[in-house]
Amino acid sequence: MNTNKLRRLSSVALCALICISAAISFSGCENGKTQSATSDEVATTSPVPASTADEATAVGALESLGIDASTLGIEPNILHDTENSVGFQLEMPNEGDTVAVVHTTLGDFTMRFFPEQAPKTVTNFINLAKEGKYNNTTFHRVVRDFIVQGGHCGNDENAPNGTSSYGTEFEDEFCDKLFNVRGAVSMANSAQDTNGSQFFINQTSAEAYKNNGGWAKLESNWENIKTQLLNYKDSNLLSAFIQKNGNNCYDTDIVPNEVRVLYETNGGNPYLDGAYNAVDRGHTVFAQIIDGMDVVDKIAVVKVDDDDKPVENVVIKSIDITTYSPQATQTTSQNTGTTSAE
Repeated sequence: MNTNKLRRLSSVALCALICISAAISFSGCENGKTQSATSDEVATTSPVPASTADEATAVGALESLGIDASTLGIEPNILHDTENSVGFQLEMPNEGDTVAVVHTTLGDFTMRFFPEQAPKTVTNFINLAKEGKYNNTTFHRVVRDFIVQGGHCGNDENAPNGTSSYGTEFEDEFCDKLFNVRGAVSMANSAQDTNGSQFFINQTSAEAYKNNGGWAKLESNWENIKTQLLNYKDSNLLSAFIQKNGNNCYDTDIVPNEVRVLYETNGGNPYLDGAYNAVDRGHTVFAQIIDGMDVVDKIAVVKVDDDDKPVENVVIKSIDITTYSPQATQTTSQNTGTTSAE
């Protein structure tokens, strides 16, 4: 009898702790929901060398709290790009670089790739595009002042993020010089290393970023998360808490000032960056819109239902993989009124 009572009390306590963890959510959420995003090899130069210096890493925050990251399976593989500076992704590509022109029912946009920083992800997208797998897919999730998401290929129930060109889910590729700023194109996922075919475009403007609370809100959120991590560090519920709140573990303590300025100037969604996430969560940035951001903004304001799905489908008709020409892009901008990413 006493044993049954003890089991009931344990169950109540467990439920209470789980409810507490579920209550912790990103402070910039809308309507109380955490905003998260779910063949031929591309020719590349040699990969950007990773720094061998002891850079400050977000996972170090766990160690400072007395949490052994490796026992939780948290072993981030982050590329420390020593050849490029913060903000290089907003520069125009070199003539002859590979770009993609995405033709949608609301207009066209063009994006440049980052094959040195995210080689497997770039190859995946280009292969799917060349094979026509993205043709006639839709932007199935649209959240104004957040993201425009689409590109689901295949009908495999075991591939919730779409079927990749490799046939299986593949790993994240985080880089400390690529960010989810406005116009950045990133992979949707549902956990670590679950990339498929779905991608999203960060649409948050600088004004929306500021209205959402900006950096002050992100810092407040991280202080809150650190307190919760301390509370759970000696509990068997720590893994469950991290699984629930992984996207919120954005370590603002180690983010360089130039990254803060980049977001304040351009907008975007910093907490989606994997390079500064304490528990190895985030979204791989692999491309940047260089022309046609006004088309993305047009998609972002279409009428949607309660699940953020457009009432009338916005379709990717086709994607052309081609080479960049400054003259061609300039002509396109003049003829269509499109603009480069801010």
